[in-house]
Formats: sequence, C-alpha cells, structure tokens
Amino acid sequence: MDAPGPDDLVRVLVAEGIRDERVLEAFRAVPRAVFVPPEEVARAYVDTPLPIPHGQVTTQPSLVARMVEALELTGTERVLEVGTGYGFQTALLSRLAGAVWSVERFPDVAERARYTLAEFGARNAEVVTGDGSEGLPDRAPFDAVLISAAHPHVPPPLVGQLKPGGRMVLPLGPSDGMQMLTVIDKAADGSLHQKSVLPVRFAPMQGGERI
Repeated sequence: MDAPGPDDLVRVLVAEGIRDERVLEAFRAVPRAVFVPPEEVARAYVDTPLPIPHGQVTTQPSLVARMVEALELTGTERVLEVGTGYGFQTALLSRLAGAVWSVERFPDVAERARYTLAEFGARNAEVVTGDGSEGLPDRAPFDAVLISAAHPHVPPPLVGQLKPGGRMVLPLGPSDGMQMLTVIDKAADGSLHQKSVLPVRFAPMQGGERI
C-alpha cells in the first residue's frame, strides 16, 4: 500500500469537521513531508504528532487545522506564531495571511524552519529565535496570535501586542495535564472575550512569562 499523501490528510480533516476551504487548500498546497525529519517522511500525511529535536513533537495536523481555522484569516493579517517547530504551521499561515512572524526558542530548530520555509517560497514568513512568551514588540501590533504551547493564563505581553479587533488562539490551562483550546477576541475597548473550543494537551510554554 502506498504511503498517504496530502489528499488523504485533507480527507481526514474534512471528516474531523474542518470546513474552511482556504485552510483545506493550504493543506493541499503545503507539503508536510518537507517539514518533518527525514526519518518521519513516511508518516508525514498521517494525522499524528511527529518527534522533532529537544524532546518536542509537531502538533497533530487536525489540531493545527482547528487552530488555524479558528483564527478566521482573510489573507491580509499580520500574524504572530509562538512555537515554530519545523515550520509546517508557519507555512500554512503564510498562505492564509499577509505576513507571519514566528518565534522558536531552539536555535537549531529555528534555523531548520528558516531553511525549509525559504525553499518552500514562504517569503512573507520570518522566523525569530527567542522567548515566545514575550512576543515580538518591535513587530507589533498583530491582527492574530497563534500559540502552540500551554499556558495557565494569557501572557500579558502577547495580549498587549494584539490589535483591538484581533484574535488569539492558544491552549489554556496547567502544564501538567489537559488544557482547553481557547479563542480570545480583543474588543475595541481592549476587553477580552474568551471561548473554549475543545480539550487538548500541549507541552508548556517556556520563558519569562510562563508563570
């Protein structure tokens, strides 16, 4: 039997309830196989997390799709991503938004993501090595923020860098158990409106604002 391909993964996403056609088309267009370690290429289009260096794993594709879909991007937004990994989600965002800045704490992982994103042609995506909990104040404000690490509360620097009218998606909750995938909308007056989506389990965010 042949290994699964992008169309097989998209069928899984549809079965999981993903309906945004732009998100589905991005999954068809972005080859996950080039954004995983070479030894994991055969499993690139299986809906499962895959290991990357430093004891990390990639986010399960169907969960990536849910998080990206929840941002409701239209194509013009400035997006901050916290947790680049090997850059697959970054590449998806680069097709769905106007510009993407992604923060990765491990320099070697960030360098791998930069190389692969450049090879893919994601010229509107920039990978920065640093503390994701602090965001990128020199690039703010952002229309959307996507966080791929668990946090017990919304990090104040990231809230401050989100535009009024903007949206944040993150796993909210303790680092030692289940979290809740949460959508946070920032109103024009700066107030935050929170909606729970589904239980998830992510590794904890590291950095100065993690507590």
